[in-house]
Amino acid sequence: MTPIGPRPGLTHTSHLLVDEGLTVPAVSDALSGFAGMPRVFATAYLVAFVENACIEAVAPMLPEGSKTVGTHVELSHSAATPVGMKVTASVELVEVEGRRLRFAVECRDERDVISRGHHERHIIDASKFEQRMAAKAAGTALRAGGKP
Repeated sequence: MTPIGPRPGLTHTSHLLVDEGLTVPAVSDALSGFAGMPRVFATAYLVAFVENACIEAVAPMLPEGSKTVGTHVELSHSAATPVGMKVTASVELVEVEGRRLRFAVECRDERDVISRGHHERHIIDASKFEQRMAAKAAGTALRAGGKP
């Protein structure tokens, strides 16, 4: 029997406690421009949190061997969240068009709405995707003078 895929109307909620590792200065380990910035929930981690909530929402409904990849993010980040506060992401699958999934998103901390917007993901065949990425990486190595 073929499983029925994700359908509009699906909702999911995720929770996260903001710790030091999720703050703006923590991003500076990879991107030095963030060093010395305020110790609040980083937009980079907000986006990752939203993506994770969407992944969790649809994962049980995907065919075996399938995953989703993020393809579009349109989110506000309208209020800062300090360390120690809980953040909640509420996502709703609002549109399914072929392999494209569109989610409406709202995130709140314990006091404010901190984000609203939309996120899109596409359903992929994980094995084929990995093969394409290996071929892409091999092409990069060849252009740089490396061997496949």
